[in-house]
Amino acid sequence: MKKDLRAILEEVSYPGRGIMLGRTESGDKAVIVYFIMGRSENSRNRIFTETEDGIRTEAFDPSKMSDPSLIIYRPVRKIGDHTIVTNGDQTDTVVEGYLAGKGFSESLTTRQFEPDAPNYTPRISGDLFVKDGAMSYELSILKSADGDPSSCERFTYSYETPIAGQGHFISTYEGDGNPLPSFAKEPVRVCVPDDVKEFGDSIWESLNKDNKVSLFVRSTDLADGSAQSWIYNKNE
Repeated sequence: MKKDLRAILEEVSYPGRGIMLGRTESGDKAVIVYFIMGRSENSRNRIFTETEDGIRTEAFDPSKMSDPSLIIYRPVRKIGDHTIVTNGDQTDTVVEGYLAGKGFSESLTTRQFEPDAPNYTPRISGDLFVKDGAMSYELSILKSADGDPSSCERFTYSYETPIAGQGHFISTYEGDGNPLPSFAKEPVRVCVPDDVKEFGDSIWESLNKDNKVSLFVRSTDLADGSAQSWIYNKNE
């Protein structure tokens, strides 16, 4: 059963970072949703900015940035017919993998969860493929085994010819806590409406007002490959 992504986000104060890939109800557009949240001043001191092939995170106030290692990266990059979206610098790992002739999941075998004990934040990644009117996508999560840093669990989910009006959502956490509880289920099936801008607006409003930082939404026309993107930043 498909769920309402907005309702999911309203019920969870801290999903962390989230990715949704899907297809609009009319079936003619592919949709990407990616958001980041933060509990610390360092994490909240960020914005999304556009780049030639996607977006990157930047410090809103550079003077307040204390450690850029896990929070400054390029979440979205396009390479050929693939758009890669992740919650860390593994975006670059996947792009470099494609350039070397590797696939999505193969490229990620060189990575694991983030080294941020005690949370060991999962690395979540997505790959949207659009070509000649067709689309498919994959989602991946690399997570510690029940918080044990000696063991990495790897899951990849592939969706060929996705159903119209449906997407799949994955996040780093299932809620707030100490340590933060890692996402521990299959990607959630969610509804994807035709009005992508309104969808993006509603997602932004659904995210916890204290913890939300930035949101990126992109709609890609399957017929001609043209895309339209929207960026939401709490820091403006």
